Amino acid sequence: MKIGIDARCLSEKFYSGISQYTYNLVKSLLEIDQKNQYFLFYNSAKSSKVPTFNFKNVETKEFKYPNKLFNLGMKFFKITKVDQLIGGVDLFIMPNFLFINLSKNCKKIIIVHDLSFEIFPQFFTFKKRLWHWLINPKRMCQQADTVIAISQSTKNDLVDLYQIDEQKIKIINPGIEANFFATISDQQLQTVKDKYNLPDKFILYLGNLEPRKNITTLLRAFDQIQDQQINLVLAGSQAWKYKEIYRLREKLASQKRIKFLGYVEEQDKASLYRLASIFVYPSVYEGFGLPPLEAMACGTTTICSFASSLPEAVGSASLLVDPNNVNDLSFAIDNLLTDQALYADLKVKSVEQAKKFDWQIKAQEILKQIETFSPKS
Repeated sequence: MKIGIDARCLSEKFYSGISQYTYNLVKSLLEIDQKNQYFLFYNSAKSSKVPTFNFKNVETKEFKYPNKLFNLGMKFFKITKVDQLIGGVDLFIMPNFLFINLSKNCKKIIIVHDLSFEIFPQFFTFKKRLWHWLINPKRMCQQADTVIAISQSTKNDLVDLYQIDEQKIKIINPGIEANFFATISDQQLQTVKDKYNLPDKFILYLGNLEPRKNITTLLRAFDQIQDQQINLVLAGSQAWKYKEIYRLREKLASQKRIKFLGYVEEQDKASLYRLASIFVYPSVYEGFGLPPLEAMACGTTTICSFASSLPEAVGSASLLVDPNNVNDLSFAIDNLLTDQALYADLKVKSVEQAKKFDWQIKAQEILKQIETFSPKS
């Protein structure tokens, strides 16, 4: 069977959660499936570097059309059918919502991470809201033959908001990359510590700096912590309204103990998690929430909000707090800093919980869905 995958997000300079998910999806599928032929679709008028997958059954189909004109042509004039553009495929996989036009006889699988833009439109710019309106995710899900939701929470949203038939939705969680479980030498940890000039004892947040991640609540909660030896380190790209976070930091008594790292390289993340005393993720809404699980795979204790999918991801291996309650979060941080028995218990549970999310197993589950479209012999 010929399978197309929309890999346009892999041409981005900095990978977001969806880009990292797509990379691991492609890599894992190719590692376990030598029978089907895969075609990776890229398009960018700008110079971009795409990853290389060294497998015999994969071809890169890269185009250089100006995105605005290309999207306009697909949306309003239907002049380009991507499945035909890449040579004709039996099935096309869409790992996220992007402008696309496919032939009617081409089977379609769409992977839905979350519907945050529907539930919390206030967390998105007008331009982003307009972009989602033009793409029409509801229609994309209705037209797909199979919808893969990355969590039960996302499936519930698809049923409630888009009225998608439950039988068409399959829940397949993301996996965690093996490097987060791997042993890291003291020398490597010291190298990363020196690279980012990290303090000896710190609480870590890793993710974009934007309103949905609820970082202002974390800053206010940290400001209440009495332990003057602990620091707060925030790693992640500056996103929409990030300046509000910086402005709040300047008003806090603890401002000198709050450090922003900006975007951190992928190869440094595991070391950052290991170096942290606690990982905190107070997000208001997540389709799944991989950063807490990555931290847990590294043996780092975590605190998460009990919003949306996060409880099903972290299970009983994390402290869960009300994302809208500063005191609740502050108390949880204090609790982990002072209760050694609780800290040790969560540390053990964390690794065991993270082991449930193996990319090889998750890729097998996705391959099983792919094979439902294979012509019967």
